[in-house]
Amino acid sequence: MIDITDKIKTLRVAKAQAVVKMSPETVSLIKNKEVPKGDVFEVSRAVAILSAKRVSEFLPFCHNIPVEWVGVEFDLKDEGILKIEVTVKSIARTGCEMEALFSVMLCALNIYDMLKPVDKNIEITDIKVVEKKGGEIPEGFKVGVLVVSDSVFAGKKSDKSGKIIVDKLKGLGIQNIEYKIVPDEKTMIEKEVLSWCEGGFDLILTTGGTGLSPRDTTPEAVKPLIEREIPAIMEVSRVYGQERTPYAMLSRGIAGIRGKTLIITLPGSSRGVEESMNALFPYVLHLFKVMKISEWH
Repeated sequence: MIDITDKIKTLRVAKAQAVVKMSPETVSLIKNKEVPKGDVFEVSRAVAILSAKRVSEFLPFCHNIPVEWVGVEFDLKDEGILKIEVTVKSIARTGCEMEALFSVMLCALNIYDMLKPVDKNIEITDIKVVEKKGGEIPEGFKVGVLVVSDSVFAGKKSDKSGKIIVDKLKGLGIQNIEYKIVPDEKTMIEKEVLSWCEGGFDLILTTGGTGLSPRDTTPEAVKPLIEREIPAIMEVSRVYGQERTPYAMLSRGIAGIRGKTLIITLPGSSRGVEESMNALFPYVLHLFKVMKISEWH
């Protein structure tokens, strides 16, 4: 079973479909409500809703998530093609595509069971997920990862935090990533961040220099570059971290936009970076969809 305790709860939506093939004569029986076992659609709708709530009882690796809503749609064609679509919504730490698949499959099986006395050639096909919402990555997305550390820059210490960021981004499907290391020098931090902004990068993530030591100057270097600050981004990160360590409140990380570039300054510790990435991604990427929509208007 996958450990999802590091994830946060968000709205999850998944839609699955199934196709049931039957004779035109069977279609007529359904439409005229002449099927001996009763109203095919209403019974099957109830089966779909009930089964969506019980997936974890039958599939051992599925998490027991709250099912907030189940929608069932039927599209019956005269030539004998019935398309079923089940949409499941959940506010949970993991997706609900298995709930949608299980639900639409049981719905189709119930239809098969109700129709088999009148049609011996029923066929169930095309069971698949057709929609899953959350965390889409814009095409051509460019990210800069800047490691801010005197010791790493001098080669006295290996970088862990920057690599955690890169691995997390690649896991989200982001491949266009530039990675650099600079010392805790305000002017060098500012120069690299500004260069990436002017180079059309979509996202810049720094790690290190957000604490309270005399050499921690990342927020001071980045803040003058930000045109629109987004305080809630790092507030969410700190709240997430504070639930796991009492020291998250000491981070001075900031976030905001310059032009079309989102800049986020993350902690330097590997644990702090991992927790911040879990708290913010992929959810913060919704910002780029919002900015694109605003351009259309």
